[in-house]
Amino acid sequence: MFPGGSAVMLRRVSSQIGRLLFRRTFRNLQQTCTEALFSTSSMSAEAVRARAGSPIKVSLTDSAGRGVFTTRSIGSGELIHTAKPLVTHPSLALSDQVCCYCLKKLDKDGSSGSFSSLKGEDGTSYCFCSEECRDVSKACCEVESKADWSLYHDHCRAQGLKYPLMVKRFACMVISGAASADDLGILQPARLLPGAVSQMDEEFELLKRTLLKAQIDENVGKFVLISVDSFSTIAKRNSSLTILVLTKQWYMGVLARIRINAFRVELVATSYKDLLVSATASVAAQAAVGNALYMLPSFYNHDCDPNTHIVWIDSAFAKLKALRHIEEDEELRICYLDASMDCDARQKLLSEGFGFQCRCFRCLSHD
Repeated sequence: MFPGGSAVMLRRVSSQIGRLLFRRTFRNLQQTCTEALFSTSSMSAEAVRARAGSPIKVSLTDSAGRGVFTTRSIGSGELIHTAKPLVTHPSLALSDQVCCYCLKKLDKDGSSGSFSSLKGEDGTSYCFCSEECRDVSKACCEVESKADWSLYHDHCRAQGLKYPLMVKRFACMVISGAASADDLGILQPARLLPGAVSQMDEEFELLKRTLLKAQIDENVGKFVLISVDSFSTIAKRNSSLTILVLTKQWYMGVLARIRINAFRVELVATSYKDLLVSATASVAAQAAVGNALYMLPSFYNHDCDPNTHIVWIDSAFAKLKALRHIEEDEELRICYLDASMDCDARQKLLSEGFGFQCRCFRCLSHD
């Protein structure tokens, strides 16, 4: 159990709205407190709301670190909880066709068209489907729209990259004050191979140069961007100045966490028209409307025969549903890839993409 003072601090953190993450203070607690620290009561406001309305808790597993468990039995098909994204970015080809925040498709006929839009220095459109989405993203998008991202986007297109786009979005969130530089520190980072690290150099330099050239409107707030050869990332803010010390280590740390925790968002087709569009998009490798990063869903571990499914109906607001009856205290697991692939293909993708060898029943049986 926590001492009385720590318990009070945890309750205060869990009640804060909008941060959705642990603060740096709690990362210095002793390892003996780990299981209690990662209980739902000490997590984000969103996680607490999910816990209150859904039968789940976050605890330590025997072999896979943190995981999500049930506190009562769950019926097949039951909605376990929903989740709003922390960071999103639309596919570059769809930036003017989906909401900048929730990735909802915007109908060209105007029936659910853009609530408002913003045009960036490079011609990029920042569209919103509702006033709520606009308000959530306004500060970040106003910062992002002041920069010319054409070279950065061209590089990502040429290399088929999607996660550097999310790092860009998160950096703009930090600059705008919508997030803190260390807000993703709680998430598990991917293991970066030496070859992957060297490939990040060009992306980091492009990001740094683009931000350095940007002119920020006085209504958004001025910022100073400094590249230093230091491991630490410093973000300080007062009423008139935001200072972000952007280091290569910061970039690599954020990218490593996004790579292993981000979800590819593919919306459920709700009409015959959507089915046709989806089929065409799949052929063109554009089936996904974008990528999203979440808090609670990031704690779900993998299984090739999952008991839980994450689904997106018409936006990046995720729904976690039970695929079968789940017993009390059973761990909830999702599948990180296409479960219909053969065992060797699954193992290869999980090893290269997520850094682990799956030892679920299907894989041990070579199913």
